[in-house]
Amino acid sequence: MTGSSGWGRLGIVFRGLWGGGDGRVDGTQGPVRVAVRRLAWPMAMEMVAESVFAVVDVFWVARLGVAAIAAVGLGEAAMSFVYAFALGLSIATSAIAARQVGASGRVDAAAVPAGQAISLAILLSVAIGLPACLLAEHVLMGIGADAATAAYGAPFARILFAGNLSVILMFICGAALRATGEARVPMRALWMANLLNIGLAPLMIFGIGGWQGFGVAGAAIATVASRGIGVAYQLQHLARARHGICLGWKHLLPVPAMMSRILRIAWTGALQMLVASTSAIGLYAIAARSGNVALAGCTIALRASQFVLMPALGVARAAAVLVGQNLGAGKPDRAASAVRFTAIVNLTVFGAMGAILFAAAHVVATAMSPDPQVVAEGARAMRIVACAFPFYAAGTCLQGAFNGAGDTGTPAWTNFACFWLLQVPLAWVLAVPAKMGTLGLYVGVTIGFIVLAACSGTLFLRGRWKAHAI
Repeated sequence: MTGSSGWGRLGIVFRGLWGGGDGRVDGTQGPVRVAVRRLAWPMAMEMVAESVFAVVDVFWVARLGVAAIAAVGLGEAAMSFVYAFALGLSIATSAIAARQVGASGRVDAAAVPAGQAISLAILLSVAIGLPACLLAEHVLMGIGADAATAAYGAPFARILFAGNLSVILMFICGAALRATGEARVPMRALWMANLLNIGLAPLMIFGIGGWQGFGVAGAAIATVASRGIGVAYQLQHLARARHGICLGWKHLLPVPAMMSRILRIAWTGALQMLVASTSAIGLYAIAARSGNVALAGCTIALRASQFVLMPALGVARAAAVLVGQNLGAGKPDRAASAVRFTAIVNLTVFGAMGAILFAAAHVVATAMSPDPQVVAEGARAMRIVACAFPFYAAGTCLQGAFNGAGDTGTPAWTNFACFWLLQVPLAWVLAVPAKMGTLGLYVGVTIGFIVLAACSGTLFLRGRWKAHAI
C-alpha cells in the first residue's frame, strides 16, 4: 500500500510537470506551501536542464582534442557577459510583471513589461553581437587565448555571438511566464532545447555519412538552433489567449517609461552575475598557483558543486515570483512567509545533498577524472565546499526576496562585499601567506558562502524590501 501510494504521488508530480492544462499558480491565494511546491518543482527541473546544457557541448567536443575543449571554454567565458545581461533583464521582467499581475489580478498585465523587455533584448543583442562577431578573435585573446587557439575558436565564438538573442530571449520569456505563475512552460522549453541539442550536436560536429560536419563550430550551431526552437515554443505560449498573457506586436512598441523601469532594475541584476563569475575567475587563479593538479581538482569540485546546487536557484526563483505577486497584491507578510518557507526547504534539502556529496566525494571525483592525484584533490575540495551547501541554498532564497521586490542592488552589493572583499582575499591569504595551499582556498570559499547567507538573512529580517517601489 505504501509503495503504491508513493508511485501515485510520483505520478502526480510527473503529470504536474509535463501534463497539459492550465499550470498557472496564483501565489496570492491558498496555502503558501502549495504555491511553493507547484512553482519550485518545475523551476528546479529547469535549472537542472540548464546545467545539462552546459555539459553536452564539452562532452562531444572533447572528442576533437584539447584545442577544441579550450575553444569551447573560452567561447562560453566570453558569453558570460551576455548571460549577465540576460539575467538582469529577466530579473527585472519578473519583478515588474509579477507585481503588476498581483496588483491587478490579471495575467495580461504581464504583457507590457514582457514586450518591452523583448524589444530591449533585440536592441541589446545587436549592440553586443555585431561588434563581437567582427572582433571574435580579439575577444578570445582578450580573455587569455593565444593566437592559435583564438583563430581555432573564433568560428565557434562568432556563431554564439551572432545567436546571442536566443539566450537573452530564453531568459526573458521564461521570466515573463514565471511571473504569471506559469512555471511549466519555461521548464518544458529548456528540456526541449536540451534534447534537440543532445541529438543535433554530434551531427553538426562530426557530420554523417560522407559529410564531415562543422567541427567545433557545429557545437555552437546546435546550441543556437536548439535554444531558438525553445524560444519559439515560449513565444507561442506568451501569445496564446489560453494562457491569458496575449502578447502581441503592439506590446513591442517602445514605451520609454517602462523601458526605463526595466533598465533601472536590470543593471544591478546583471551586476550580481558579473560579480559571481569574476570572483570565480579569481578563485581559479589562486588554485592555479598550486599547479595543474590543484587546478584540475578545484575545477571538478566546483563543477560538481554547481551541478548539485543548480536546483536551489530554481527554488529561489519561486520565492522571487511569490514575493513579486504578493507585494503587488498588498500582502507583504505572505511574501515574507513564502521566502522563509523556501529558505527552510533549501536548507534542509541541500544540507542533505551536501552530506551525500561529502560521503561520496571520492566516487564523484573518480567519475570525473582518471588521475589519482586529481581525484584526491577534487574529493578533498568537495568535502569542504559541501559544508557550505545549506548556507548557500538558503541564502539564494533570501536574496530572491530582494530580486522579487525589484531591489536588485542589495544582493549585488552584498555579493560584491562577500565575494570580492571577503571570499577571494581570504582564500588568497589562507592559500598563500598562511601556506595552507588549496586547503586554505576551499576553507575561504566555504566561509564566504556562510557569511553571504548571514548577511542576506540579516537584511531580509530588516524588511525594507517589503516597501521597495519599482
